[in-house]
Amino acid sequence: MAHENVITTTQAGIGIVTINRPTKLNALNRATILELSEAITALDDDAATRVIIVTGSGEKAFVAGADIAEFSEFNVEEGEQLASLGQQLLFDMVQNLATPVIAAINGFALGGGLELAMAAHFRVASDNAKMGLPEVSLGLIPGYGGTQRLPQLIGKGRAMEMIMTAAMITADEAKAYGLVNHVVPQPELIDFCKGIAAKIMKNSPIAITKAITAINASFTSSGFATEITGFGESFGTDDFKEGTTAFIEKRKALFTGR
Repeated sequence: MAHENVITTTQAGIGIVTINRPTKLNALNRATILELSEAITALDDDAATRVIIVTGSGEKAFVAGADIAEFSEFNVEEGEQLASLGQQLLFDMVQNLATPVIAAINGFALGGGLELAMAAHFRVASDNAKMGLPEVSLGLIPGYGGTQRLPQLIGKGRAMEMIMTAAMITADEAKAYGLVNHVVPQPELIDFCKGIAAKIMKNSPIAITKAITAINASFTSSGFATEITGFGESFGTDDFKEGTTAFIEKRKALFTGR
């Protein structure tokens, strides 16, 4: 499927989705959100894709925020619809995707850009990256899950400070906070993420999907019950049988995702 603002490539089980609006520092408008949703969903539907990496084009920005010009004249109802539809189409979808999603933050990740990165299952940043939620400086609050996911990742106090000051933090600060898992030199970012993807792909796809579901459920009252259910269901899969047999036979498992 051809897109105007998103480029998708696949190789050896890894899908790379690149937001490509360089003249706008890859800012998210409604068209780009829809294209991202379509591109990521298509990769998730492809059984050959085992890991998805989301990044931005160029070396300056992952996503430098939302396209403010697009919604500067919205009223209350339109603003609510914008947030609701965006979360449904993209941000909540990414968080709950069955296929692991790594955000490769290659520069500025501000506002909706940081919210997209936080929706991914984890994050790797280039050493020049800067992150923040500047919405209060526009008279807004984060509308794509930022007020929920940021405190989950870095704690309530730091999230309150970041949101209320609208300040940016460096990649090293983000790592210290627990917002990103790794910081690497810019030229090494995608290859580093591919290396993590290769490690993920050695494991059972169905078990990973169940782990994603269970971990996400830990932020609801049903987390433990979901984990128990997923653990029990795993015993009925071919991957469970292969994984345990391979362990006993002291060989590498060959998982099929069934």
